[in-house]
Amino acid sequence: MFKTLTATVLASLVCAGSALAQETTIKFTLGWKTQGSDAAFFVARDKGYYKAEGLNVVIDQGEGSGATVTRIMGGAYEAGFGDVNAIIQNAAAKPGEAPVMVYMMWNRPPFAIVTKKATGVGKPADLVGKTLGGAQGTPTTRLLQVFARKNDVGMDKIKLSNMAPNLQEPLLIKGDIDGALVFNITSYFNLVLNRQDPDKDFNWLMFGDYGLDLYSNGLMVSQKLVKENPKAVAGLVRATNKAMIEIAKDQAIGMKGVMNFDNLVDEKVEKRRLQYSFSELIVSPEMKEIGIGDTKDDRMARAIGIIVEGYQLGRTPKPEEIFSRAFLPAKAERELVYTAN
Repeated sequence: MFKTLTATVLASLVCAGSALAQETTIKFTLGWKTQGSDAAFFVARDKGYYKAEGLNVVIDQGEGSGATVTRIMGGAYEAGFGDVNAIIQNAAAKPGEAPVMVYMMWNRPPFAIVTKKATGVGKPADLVGKTLGGAQGTPTTRLLQVFARKNDVGMDKIKLSNMAPNLQEPLLIKGDIDGALVFNITSYFNLVLNRQDPDKDFNWLMFGDYGLDLYSNGLMVSQKLVKENPKAVAGLVRATNKAMIEIAKDQAIGMKGVMNFDNLVDEKVEKRRLQYSFSELIVSPEMKEIGIGDTKDDRMARAIGIIVEGYQLGRTPKPEEIFSRAFLPAKAERELVYTAN
């Protein structure tokens, strides 16, 4: 009896050891500090979805969704949550080195100009004579010229004031600038944290509504990981997708993951941010048609053209350099239904 039990335990240990030996560690960078909109990655880790795919995903906070690209290109991370437009910029300059987006999450772009309603800015033409605050190098600031050109607003009619990102909302509230060039999902909640009402007292000019129909943030991986371990990439996407579908139905699941990762965040604000990400950035008629995670090739091609124009890039990357649907689960598994609760 003892010999039998011992043999069984030893066999189990050997199997467990074998499983551990086969586990692939992936260093993963978020786009920014802990936010509710990152919940899918925490849930996939906490509920064992990554582990079930043979993955040990180590999640770190980020330094900006554009920096996710350079962090992966530098080799410190194999995967992350970041901005596809930053992939386009880097792919133009360094073909073969930029990460590849494998699961598009924000179907609509977050780039926006936020103004106080009292300034009377309701359309792009109203920006003439106004002072806008923007952080140098951020996507919204750099795309302002394209936004102005597409809407027949002369850049010589707009005054641009360079400032640190953390000063934009305080200076806007104070009245030192007329508008700020922002990510809506960041600025909206900066205003909330500054005891403002972003819906009642502010106007939002969304770049996506005025000619800049861009994709935005999603799950990206290094080309090295794609080449050397495509099975791990497929598992990473599959597990993240599973968590996304669950969180869309029940945000309490997502917030449990967020608080497990970082219990210092404001839970109420981050739950609102999580819901905002679904209602304003993820859910769209296109997402409902093709499923969460995918893109349309013609729209991606147009988006690449906008970025090439906006940043005056020397080369136009092909859509397949930027996004790969090779690792997506079947569409039936990516049919996301969002219910705010």
